Amino acid sequence: MTPPTTRPIPEDLVAIATEAHTAAYCPYSQYRVGAAVRTATGAVIAGCNVENAVYPLGSCAEAGAIAAMVLAGEHEIVEAVVITDGDEPGTPCGGCRQRLREFAGPDVMVHSISATTGVAQSLTVAELLPASFGPERLPT
Repeated sequence: MTPPTTRPIPEDLVAIATEAHTAAYCPYSQYRVGAAVRTATGAVIAGCNVENAVYPLGSCAEAGAIAAMVLAGEHEIVEAVVITDGDEPGTPCGGCRQRLREFAGPDVMVHSISATTGVAQSLTVAELLPASFGPERLPT
């Protein structure tokens, strides 16, 4: 794991991601996740994980935040915070790393924080998903 962050983490994103973390629906794993993304216009949009008795039908917090962001007419993420249970910060899953990459450039910061211990880790999208395939590679 990368050492704990020394980069500043925006308090407003942490507060909103923490609220989302508290609202998570996870009766099966008991592993709450909350996410908040800041868009290019400054809007902050949150999401939480939502589990389902049919496990593959659950949804990640990051996916929920991104869906709400698109619904709000936003299409660019400039920073993100993910709050998870557990002693170590949980970074976005592989699918959510690609979802973030769709709307965030390689240099965008993704801050992961443990709600249990407060340990934080900040990585760029490029560090989370090296050699990524982004929308700029497709014809428009």
